[in-house]
Amino acid sequence: MARVCIVTKKRPMVGNRVSHANNKTKRRFLPNLQYRRFWLEEQKRWVRLRITNAALRTIDKLGIETVLADLHAKGEL
Repeated sequence: MARVCIVTKKRPMVGNRVSHANNKTKRRFLPNLQYRRFWLEEQKRWVRLRITNAALRTIDKLGIETVLADLHAKGEL
């Protein structure tokens, strides 16, 4: 499964691990993905999403129905 948030589209980034001697080696910065269940009142069912904490804050602000409706309108879900 890809490590991509379906709401914010955040994905792993590539950067450097830098030692005290300024030696650089490649590393990956992974998004903070969490599995969360949301109750859809209209459909009377649970939905399980793998989202970032930033997306969780967006869902708290806008509501799960609004966020899912936007994803359906864009054809991403």
